[in-house]
Amino acid sequence: MKTRDIPEQATFTAYTNAAGGWGSVRALGSILMQEHVVASGTRALMKQNKPEGFACVSCSWAKPADPHAFEFCENGAKATAWEITDKRATPEFFAQHTVTELESWSDFELESAGRLTAPMRYDDESDKYLPVSWEQAFNDIGSELRAADPDKVVFYTSGRASLETSYMYGLMARMYGTNNLPDSSNMCHESTSVALPKTIGVAVGTVGLDDFAATDCLLFFGHNTGTNAPRMLHSLEEVRKRGVPVITFNPLRERGLVSFVNPQSPLEMLTPARTAISTQYVQIKIGGDTAAVMGMAKWLIENDDAALAARQPRLLDAGFIADHTAGFEEFADAARQADWDEIERQSGVSRAQLEQAAQTYANARACMLMYGMGVTQHREAVRTIHMLTNLLLLRGNIGKPGAGICPIRGHSNVQGQRTVGITEKPELVPKGKLQQQYGFTVPEKKGLNTVEACEEIINKNISAFFMLGGNFVRAIPDHDRMEPAWRKIPLTVQVMTRLNRSSVIHGKRSYLLPCLGRIEIDQQSGGTQAVSVEDSTGRMHGSHGVVKPASAQLLSEVAIVAEVAKRILIPNPKVNWNAWTADYARVRNAIAETYPDIFHDFNERMWTPGGFARPLAARERKWNTPNGKANFITPDSFDEDPDMPDEPGTLRLMTTRGDSQFNTTVYGLDDRFRGVHGTRRVLLMNAADMERLALQDGAFVTAQTVCHDDIARRVANLRVQTYDIPAGCIMGYFPELNPLIPLSHHAKGSKVPAAKSIPVRLIPHRL
Repeated sequence: MKTRDIPEQATFTAYTNAAGGWGSVRALGSILMQEHVVASGTRALMKQNKPEGFACVSCSWAKPADPHAFEFCENGAKATAWEITDKRATPEFFAQHTVTELESWSDFELESAGRLTAPMRYDDESDKYLPVSWEQAFNDIGSELRAADPDKVVFYTSGRASLETSYMYGLMARMYGTNNLPDSSNMCHESTSVALPKTIGVAVGTVGLDDFAATDCLLFFGHNTGTNAPRMLHSLEEVRKRGVPVITFNPLRERGLVSFVNPQSPLEMLTPARTAISTQYVQIKIGGDTAAVMGMAKWLIENDDAALAARQPRLLDAGFIADHTAGFEEFADAARQADWDEIERQSGVSRAQLEQAAQTYANARACMLMYGMGVTQHREAVRTIHMLTNLLLLRGNIGKPGAGICPIRGHSNVQGQRTVGITEKPELVPKGKLQQQYGFTVPEKKGLNTVEACEEIINKNISAFFMLGGNFVRAIPDHDRMEPAWRKIPLTVQVMTRLNRSSVIHGKRSYLLPCLGRIEIDQQSGGTQAVSVEDSTGRMHGSHGVVKPASAQLLSEVAIVAEVAKRILIPNPKVNWNAWTADYARVRNAIAETYPDIFHDFNERMWTPGGFARPLAARERKWNTPNGKANFITPDSFDEDPDMPDEPGTLRLMTTRGDSQFNTTVYGLDDRFRGVHGTRRVLLMNAADMERLALQDGAFVTAQTVCHDDIARRVANLRVQTYDIPAGCIMGYFPELNPLIPLSHHAKGSKVPAAKSIPVRLIPHRL
């Protein structure tokens, strides 16, 4: 097998430096040289996340109105270099390699082939992708989709498509006759979208950048900020310099939440100075969040009871609770009755640690709570998010400056595409408005989410799968079941910039449609176009391309969606796809008509420094819930994973990303923050577990899922290494370990694959 990921070449060196600093500078120089864009990349980076430039194509963290000189992070720079690389996967490249050969390449090697330059169609006889004209590709795809049952066609989108493209894509799918619009949210923050509307009446976070200046306490749960949203470290540095406490709950001690050296500070770069980020680091067990939060809540409520009895100042915000919430008494009774021994067992941390965190929280006037996929990708993720909200409600920390809840979203417009209609849930779509605006009947049947789409593929019920970006085949669970089923789909279509696993694990008929990247200049008949995105704090930003396209044959995502729509839909005088392609401002006008509360005067406001904010009722203490209140929701138990078998030798596996990675895109095989070099086929383990299982550092094992079905799920040739992680827990990399996740192992209520809590046992390789 052709691969650079050879376990024998692996080395492990503990990383003791801070996040940022010279390590980030060296990584930046390395990626610019690797992609041969030292000069052009440097020029582009100066416009990244700037009002006159482009929105980063990786993470969705907020873009400030007054940006730093270098408003990009290490991973954002890697994403930019990756997109504007001078490497090309031309038709000549495909002529030299069969798809079977390409399938043997690693993920890193596939994407390292470079940017696609021309549309390609799979040829079964030669087992190669052959060039095809755009017109022929669109006609063939259109013919197949017109003949298909809309309920058996899936329109997937990753989180990087612009607001304009996403709106058109969702409209096209519904006019075609389906709500089968799964997206990358189904794999990450769908738990947020399900949980928060029940508690505070909005599906997104309530925190803005301005809140960092007003807060006096931050709580972090399940997020690796140094890798997944490094630009936030600037705000955290400013917060810490004010003496604000930061309490982190995470199984791993991630470098970005331990200490930070600001690469933009000459003083910090030239001296040993560094900023300590977390003032208390609570290393909970994987899935121990609910129990940990209940411990804090128990301390707060019981000490408030004592203060009330002694006629001393209250710890809880009694006025807020009385005026704005429902369900407090039931939750308070459950907290009082909670057993500390059970809390400690389920959380994996001591009562003293949780009481210390609770006291720090109680002393804060305003607190922000941040969380990531370490929370959302569990079986009980929805319940955990309810618990996080409960904790904030106890002290009125929603709807005031410096306070609120902040789900840290991943991909650059994953939140925005939901805002403009990418969802499988028809109740979230303004059906009446769309019907009035475009004169068609919006389908009422619920569409397929990611897990449901996979189930239908296995059951051979999908006729076509259309991918607007992303790497669906690699990102999903249960690879060993999904890949054979995927090959039997009659048609797969992929709109993309680079080759990836989904290109080589293809349907019976397959098309690769190369598109412009967001960083590239988008020239249409109406002039040079701009697009827009929503960041994870609910603000909309404009984005201009700044570099020459990788190929003259590339089409924009807007143009591709429009051309497909023209071929699969009955002509509609109220939708002029050609006009929308010529001038994206007309798409924005249509968005504003559909969603006037959010997007009124869209074209005029999209260049507002710092973006313009969507209205969020919860920020104003208005609760769009059925009872008009913010709701405490009492958990039914502390057990984070009811599927965790109580069998000797079972370990709890979490998958995660490395610092040379964004989603399924792997920029290199090193993860310097965790000291892993030259491989991604590694499991990081607690020393006691290594001793108990008689394993030595460097030993090879096969990980096998412990599951109640009769399907064998294994990943072999994994190297084990001692690491600072709670006993009973192990860590490995996404997406390499996705074959271990059963499709059925997902969050209750949201169906997000539970990648952060997989029950496995390890089988040592015999010498």
